[in-house]
Amino acid sequence: MEKLERLLERLDYTVVQGDINREITSLVYDSRKVQEGCLFVCIKGAVADGHAFAAEAAEKGATAILVQEEVEVPKGPAVIRTADTRYGLALASAAWFGHPAEEMKVIGVTGTKGKTTTTYMVKSILEHAGYKVGLIGTIEAIVGDRAIPANNTTPESYIVQDYFRQMADSGCQCVVMEVSSQGLMMHRTAGFTFDIGIFTNIEPDHIGPNEHSSFEEYMACKGRLFRQCRVGIVNRDDRHWEQVTAGHTCAIETFGFSEEADLRAVDARLVKEPGYLGVSYRARGLVDLEVEVDVPGKFSIYNSLTAIAICRHFQVALEDIQQSLKAAKVKGRIEMVKVSEDFTLMIDYAHNAMSLESLLATLKEYEPSRLVCLFGCGGNRSKLRRYEMGEVSGRLADLTIITSDNPRFEEPQAIIDDIKEGMAKTDGQYVEIIDRKEAIRYAISHGRPGDVIVLAGKGHEDYQEIAGKKYPMDERVLIQEVLRELAQGK
Repeated sequence: MEKLERLLERLDYTVVQGDINREITSLVYDSRKVQEGCLFVCIKGAVADGHAFAAEAAEKGATAILVQEEVEVPKGPAVIRTADTRYGLALASAAWFGHPAEEMKVIGVTGTKGKTTTTYMVKSILEHAGYKVGLIGTIEAIVGDRAIPANNTTPESYIVQDYFRQMADSGCQCVVMEVSSQGLMMHRTAGFTFDIGIFTNIEPDHIGPNEHSSFEEYMACKGRLFRQCRVGIVNRDDRHWEQVTAGHTCAIETFGFSEEADLRAVDARLVKEPGYLGVSYRARGLVDLEVEVDVPGKFSIYNSLTAIAICRHFQVALEDIQQSLKAAKVKGRIEMVKVSEDFTLMIDYAHNAMSLESLLATLKEYEPSRLVCLFGCGGNRSKLRRYEMGEVSGRLADLTIITSDNPRFEEPQAIIDDIKEGMAKTDGQYVEIIDRKEAIRYAISHGRPGDVIVLAGKGHEDYQEIAGKKYPMDERVLIQEVLRELAQGK
């Protein structure tokens, strides 16, 4: 039970009907979950508008209804009006759970790429230094010893606050979370102040009818983080960094390769050994540190610089940072799986043309004997993605193994045929093997010394979606099955 007046204490509002001297038994924003005594928040969603269910909520016994538009409801519940009910939900949720963010240090990471890897790196370093750390991200939320699969990069504000409460109660001192532009635009992270806000990079992505109307709006949404944090840490090498941080109210620190960055990487080197690719460099400026990361590519340097910049604020010993960066791994993000002394095999989530191009271009820098790319595309999604990914792999990989991903309600062969249309624009070599396990068997059994083989598209996913049903399918398991079968001569 909570007083309505206390739930609204940090919100600007007008009382349209009734009074706010009431006890609330629950906070609800889904009309199907309305129950007697609740505060029902009317949210305008992409599919349904909660305002249309205000009268029904009143009839079901809602004690109060929070709106941003006029509604007609029977007398009984209090009706409270505010400018934006998503913002109202965030502030009411923070109050409902007792403002748990104020009991921990909260770190928010935003950017087009690098959010997931950076959050796991930061978690690894802080835990190595003795902190108990919660995480909210694209793959999962981690509360104590419990991992909860994610539906959105940044969950709805009520869920964020619920996680925060659970984290604080389980003894977490810090939380590191991915903050999407959609999450910022929809006020999912309103109602608290981040101790540290991070900007990794920005590229024209998520522009479309159901996302952002323009690149400018996308940048503006990212920039909201820097009016909601105490310290902003930003990639100075990104040409849009000043636009993204325009109007910031926080202290700003920068990182990158630029000589003007507060924390910078110098003497960067690629590290290449049988079955292993990585990078090493020296961090200069705010710290002086030799760094090696077991993940290939320039973006690994950026991700690790970000992690160093954050952990410096937690007085983490440089030796702890060094050791943790060497050990940090992210499931499905350039995740190397040891299968041979002769070639390198990895799993990565790259599932669109931009991420696949970035991945393959990074791997080509290591001058493999052959770069082999295995991937498929999802069914009931844009065909354009298939053409583009086919063209990218045909252009950059020496061999493409076209296979199945999540066919959903489409025929796998029809998806493969679309990918081949993109391949046809290049002179890239390819084979097509519908069954993903058989495709992986082909990749491993045909591996040559010096090859780099990447299984793209599934990443952390441990299922395959076919005709509306999810079937267990983890590439790590498939790899082990293939290795056992090959050892038995099958």
